[in-house]
Amino acid sequence: MLVPLEQLSASSRAQRPAGPSAQRPAGPSAQRPEWLRAPAPVGDNYRGLKDLITRLGLHTVCESAACPNVGDCWNRRTATFMILGNVCTRRCGFCAVQKGAPLEVDMDEPRRVAEAVEAMGLKYAVITSVNRDDRKDGGALLFAMTIRAIRERLPACRVEVLVPDFQGSREAMELLMDARPDVLNHNTETVPRLYRQVRLGASYERSLDMLAYAKKLRPDVPTKSGLMLGLGETMDEVKAVMRDLRASQVDILTLGQYLRPSPKHLPILRYIPPEEFAEYRAAGAALGFSHVEAGPLVRSSYHADEAHA
Repeated sequence: MLVPLEQLSASSRAQRPAGPSAQRPAGPSAQRPEWLRAPAPVGDNYRGLKDLITRLGLHTVCESAACPNVGDCWNRRTATFMILGNVCTRRCGFCAVQKGAPLEVDMDEPRRVAEAVEAMGLKYAVITSVNRDDRKDGGALLFAMTIRAIRERLPACRVEVLVPDFQGSREAMELLMDARPDVLNHNTETVPRLYRQVRLGASYERSLDMLAYAKKLRPDVPTKSGLMLGLGETMDEVKAVMRDLRASQVDILTLGQYLRPSPKHLPILRYIPPEEFAEYRAAGAALGFSHVEAGPLVRSSYHADEAHA
């Protein structure tokens, strides 16, 4: 069964597809485009995975960030585990994750994540986190511990990490890369012009630097980044970011449609049609990315096991 995405998020407003030059959100009476539909979060695998996550006291970005693909991914028995709690120290205007005073770091969390990965029999695991600007290492130590804990239980399981910028700490990136993730992902999220509205507390240049430094530390480890579209960026700006990412030796790119989690978040200024995503895929291939995943429902870790197998 397919359901409109407004039923999967906290937003009570549907919005009208806007043209390329639109700079205002659409009215509340409009409908989302037909291409923005996702499987409903139901089924035995979905319920089983939800029970497992609850029993082990874990968080997933699938639920905490109100991802539209939660039904699809969980029924395929894949999930993106979110470590270091579910309260973020930053207040990005696009993100549904809770903001505020961070939780205490749970040093047993890596073991429980590894237990969940083993119980699911995963061949590919994705680990992410909230921003932890309260910690000197930004949480890099717990990422490293989680990678190693998974490998102890399932040596053949590949581990992708989707990390924050660690406030630009190269020591934190060194700590993480010493654990040898199979893919290092850090999202630039949007174009430089929109950073003040979209990524409060972040820096475009810092994100590029961290991606380039990760590649310098481990040239054999693929690096990955992603953007969400529909916040007012232009195609020329997106393509400029794509060039910057390739200049930083990023290998894999994801591009997806921004979906407003609630009326308190940034409005959608434009729905990107599938044919435009196809143009981005072609542009990315021409730039030399090893893989470009682009489409309305694409997210950083959506079908990551297939894209990077």
